Amino acid sequence: MAYEHPSRDAIKTILEQAGAIAVVGLTNNPDRPAYEVSEAMMHRGYRIIPVNPKGEDVLGQKGYASLKDIPESIDIVNVFRRAEHTPPIAEEAAAVGAKTLWLQLGIASEEAARIASDAGMNVIMDRCIKVEDAVLRPNRK
Repeated sequence: MAYEHPSRDAIKTILEQAGAIAVVGLTNNPDRPAYEVSEAMMHRGYRIIPVNPKGEDVLGQKGYASLKDIPESIDIVNVFRRAEHTPPIAEEAAAVGAKTLWLQLGIASEEAARIASDAGMNVIMDRCIKVEDAVLRPNRK
């Protein structure tokens, strides 16, 4: 079965219900899209949890080396890594009980989508969470 994007209404609901967003690939480099998108999402009221190999803090938020190290529930795992790296991230997201796997604009993996879907997660690929939130929830602050 080929991947299909959730409906616009479903994506809006996912965003409305989300609090904690774990951002895989978020580092302290302000020139990277992950930083810009995460900063914008923080300003829109979401809790951002940086996930990077060094576990470094980013944007004043405590960072973790992996999803399994995060001591709270995760609503969305937002991924800024190349497609070939996403299946293991999907497996880890499923293992920690995340609700949604979101692969950023330009990133798509049928394998990662299958892993997440099989675990009962929502899957969104090749879409920018910042753009979707701004379009679907223009008045959020």
